[in-house]
Amino acid sequence: MKKIKLLLFLFFLSLISYSQSTEISIQLKDATTNLPIEDATVYIVKTKQNLLSNSRGIVTFSTNGPTNITISHTSYLPLTIRSTSLKEVQNIILVTSNNTELDEIIITKQNPQKILKTVVKNSIEKLSTPARLKVYSREFFKLNGTYSYYNDGLMNFQISGKTKDFKTDILVEQNRSFGLVENEVTDDLQGYNLNNIMENYYNFKYLYPILDVKARKIYDFLIKGYASNPDYYQMKVTPLDDSKGLLDEFTILYDKKKKIIIEVSSTISPVSLSKSQNNKTEGTKNIYKSIFKTTYKLDSSNYYLLYSKEEIGFERIVKKKISEVEIRNYLLTTNFSTKKYSFKESDVFKDKALFNKKNVILTDYWNVSGITATDEEQKIIDEIKENN
Repeated sequence: MKKIKLLLFLFFLSLISYSQSTEISIQLKDATTNLPIEDATVYIVKTKQNLLSNSRGIVTFSTNGPTNITISHTSYLPLTIRSTSLKEVQNIILVTSNNTELDEIIITKQNPQKILKTVVKNSIEKLSTPARLKVYSREFFKLNGTYSYYNDGLMNFQISGKTKDFKTDILVEQNRSFGLVENEVTDDLQGYNLNNIMENYYNFKYLYPILDVKARKIYDFLIKGYASNPDYYQMKVTPLDDSKGLLDEFTILYDKKKKIIIEVSSTISPVSLSKSQNNKTEGTKNIYKSIFKTTYKLDSSNYYLLYSKEEIGFERIVKKKISEVEIRNYLLTTNFSTKKYSFKESDVFKDKALFNKKNVILTDYWNVSGITATDEEQKIIDEIKENN
């Protein structure tokens, strides 16, 4: 009888320990350079949660039992580990680069811009809809060199429609906002428009400037391949030296067989930025920084937006006064589902930004959001909260 009681006690003890959540932290580093790997996707198989490594390569998450963890990045070989192998408070994981060989330029009879148009069209058609994306949003605002405003939120984006007729309904689960240092809140300091941002990502609207027919006279298109990464092609689109205006240069990574976009990044061309002149006209914005990156995930038969990161910096002239504004925005799809959620029309969030919504804090959702704040970002968040 004593043995049976002891066995039952040990069994229930194991159930309790199994059900308790354990916080795990990993830091991803390049196996050759030992440098941190930013923007790597860490997928927790048990909870089907997507996580994203920050600028220090760090990801923090909780798990209530053993699970496989898959690590992927377009520049590195995929890696799968078991959570039970992570014994330290912060575990360092070395990941091997897949771009160890020289780029191979692809010679093609078809114009690269036409290839890009085909890839974009096919990507739009392949995106999974209807679908529900549980998204964590985080925004930092800087005004005249000072971090002055911060917001984040956990939202459900219900996407319906197809092929350029995408429609988004947003339900905000939780959110919080801190700031501002100014009494006046302008549109510049309210971030990106959440009510059209997903439609823009699903229509690849940010690629419109290089899809236009006239773009052939402005940009150079070059396709590259990697012997170590045969599934993907990389297209580099750069403004020609004699092109006028403030133009971006683009890098598009796409699956050459499935003809779908995996990743897009862009930044202001240094050449066009050096040639641009500041406009002193009232109400103008002189952009001096613009960085954009978005990644899409192909998971079995599902294809959806995984995350985006945007940074913009500009001078705004109002009443002959120059204000310097910088915004850094992150969106991460933590969970994806093809199931629709039911809601009342009155529950749908229709404002532009989370600034317009009263704070709703039910849990410490930001700690399990999938994006771990860096020390610098955490300091900013703490300082803004303290000042408020």
